[in-house]
Amino acid sequence: MARPCPNPGSWRTRHVTTLEEKILGGLDDEQREVATSLNGPLCVLAGAGTGKTRAITHRIAYGVHTGVYKPNQVLAVTFTARAAGEMRTRLRDLEAGGVQARTFHAAALRQLQYFWPQSIGGQLPAIVDHKAQLVAEAARRLRIGTDRASIRDLAAEIEWAKVSMHTPEGYMAAAVGRSAPAGLDHTTVSRLFQSYEDVKTDRHMIDFEDVLLLTVGVLDEDPKVGAAVREQYRHFVVDEYQDVSPLQQRLLDLWLGGRDELCVVGDSSQTIYSFTGATPAHLLGFTKRYPGAPVVKLVRDYRSTPQVVHLANRLLAARRPEPGVAGQGAQWPAPLELLAQRETGPDPEFTECSDDEAEAAHVAQRIRTLMDGGVAAAQIAVLFRTNGQSQAYEQALASNGIGYQLRGGERFFQRREVRDAILQLRAASRTATDDAVPQVCRDVLASLGYAAEAPSAGGAVRERWESLSALVALADELAVARAGRETPFSLAEFVAELDERASTQHAPTVQGVTLASLHSAKGLEWDAVFLVGLSEGLMPISFAEDQADYDEERRLLYVGITRARVHLMLSWSLSRTPGGRASRRPSRFLDGLRPATAGRAGKDAARAPRRRKAAGPPTCRGCGTLLATASERKLGRCGDCPPGYDEAVFERLRAWRLRVSQEAEVPAFVVFTDATLMAMAEANPADASALAKVPGVGAGKLERYGRDVLDILTAGADPA
Repeated sequence: MARPCPNPGSWRTRHVTTLEEKILGGLDDEQREVATSLNGPLCVLAGAGTGKTRAITHRIAYGVHTGVYKPNQVLAVTFTARAAGEMRTRLRDLEAGGVQARTFHAAALRQLQYFWPQSIGGQLPAIVDHKAQLVAEAARRLRIGTDRASIRDLAAEIEWAKVSMHTPEGYMAAAVGRSAPAGLDHTTVSRLFQSYEDVKTDRHMIDFEDVLLLTVGVLDEDPKVGAAVREQYRHFVVDEYQDVSPLQQRLLDLWLGGRDELCVVGDSSQTIYSFTGATPAHLLGFTKRYPGAPVVKLVRDYRSTPQVVHLANRLLAARRPEPGVAGQGAQWPAPLELLAQRETGPDPEFTECSDDEAEAAHVAQRIRTLMDGGVAAAQIAVLFRTNGQSQAYEQALASNGIGYQLRGGERFFQRREVRDAILQLRAASRTATDDAVPQVCRDVLASLGYAAEAPSAGGAVRERWESLSALVALADELAVARAGRETPFSLAEFVAELDERASTQHAPTVQGVTLASLHSAKGLEWDAVFLVGLSEGLMPISFAEDQADYDEERRLLYVGITRARVHLMLSWSLSRTPGGRASRRPSRFLDGLRPATAGRAGKDAARAPRRRKAAGPPTCRGCGTLLATASERKLGRCGDCPPGYDEAVFERLRAWRLRVSQEAEVPAFVVFTDATLMAMAEANPADASALAKVPGVGAGKLERYGRDVLDILTAGADPA
């Protein structure tokens, strides 16, 4: 019979085992309360950096080692494969390795694969890796013209509809108030949604949303299957609960089957995926659903310095309804106020730069200074709002000889040197007798190019070394974490760990500065973080329309700030191009946070007198100044006059150009120059004939790229 949960108040009077001391000994009072509250519903409100993963993994391990939980009856669910992999690693380190830790999709797919033959019959349909081809086919059936950008936006809209549990028939009513994707009306999107479903049926395929929908259907309609799953899993833990969609909540309800053995962990201030169907409503309404459920707040921030924590708290506290936008009554729950636990550190830096190029150069120089001061490249990140902003920072880092990695690039375990390394390690594990795993790993990987010191060469040689070095560092890390066990950590166990990580894409840390969007940085942290491009139009993004949009943009910046442990740098530029007029403004979210002097350069530039009008054409249409360069003549304005286009539109055009140039393996300017893209954005042509009049768009380029450009300009599609 399972032992009852120990009373937290009587803990110090109880006799505990060494393992139990290991599980509970390093927890603070609130974390300990989480770890020892093993039965019934529990809601944990956990701020950034407060040790939520530690609290819930130690809770699971304590439940296992006290006999309250059977390991195979616990299901821990999170939102990324990396987070699930990290949770499994921690549980193994706490000797609770039999617990299942998976994403919603992975858990549902496993159940669907098992029960499909007996409940549905036949073979489970193949799963679509990417929707693009099927969406394109659905559009062709309806004779709807699309490009890659619009296909991606339509795929995202279909995903939103499905995770929100809307059918093609119900889409139009559900989409009232939503921006129509790819410039199509909601009726057309509804028809395309149905066509997409028909294409999947014809090809005997399902998508990732179908995995959840079908699992829900099987559990709901087949009593035997539902009973079997509920018999298997008795205790549930859901991390990042603020990000659950209605469909995921429905699946969770079916897993529970009316029971209340549920622990949820989340923070409404980190809700940044509303566009995917995520909603914090389930987290915020947890105590209404489970009256009397304990609520534990984790607010002690162990990640960041007091200076970083103070800035994060001030950002959320400064929130006010945005003037002139809809949704003034949008829900804004009281945020958790974090309490810094680390030693003091440097103040956040606010830097105003003249233009984008200067901002990227400044960031690269500051990174070099940090690295010279002992901060590892892998502990530095540059975070931006849109993927199209990365190019300037890639160039600046490369010019300064600083290695970097793009988050979302080639997957670590798909690299050739990593695959070769795992093969070599697996072969060595069959005959290895030495338990000193880190040294054996070094010896084996030396034949593939690993050395203790990084090579002086760059490029592929350096990238290969960094991959192998990451494997060695992981061996060191795991050997330390699993020291002191009765069974020594073996090479075979290390290889098994790599195999599992490869299956879930739980990659180790690779040396090099990380370049990433703010969205993809969620769940990660670095010693030094650069938040760049913090100007109006990018933060908040230009297509924010109502109060809910602006609130989510503020939360996104909050997530960026709380990724930093020690060093935090925030920057923006006044102009896009060198010599251009300082027409940009710093993000409204920085008002009251940045020093009073930080914005003076922008104000002074805005008051700068215009040039005197020169005689004779060509002249600037704004101020009448003689246009001296080809770029100015193409734009029809001088560099000092503000652009007459939306910054975000130009970013989308640049992102599209970068992708096209990479696919064609040509420099970006060969597709279109920056000046031509600016001219396109300013002219905003509605058709091919108008586009042909833009300087720099010849007949050949019009035929090759015209459709894509017009789709971006007229539909607002984001190709990044």
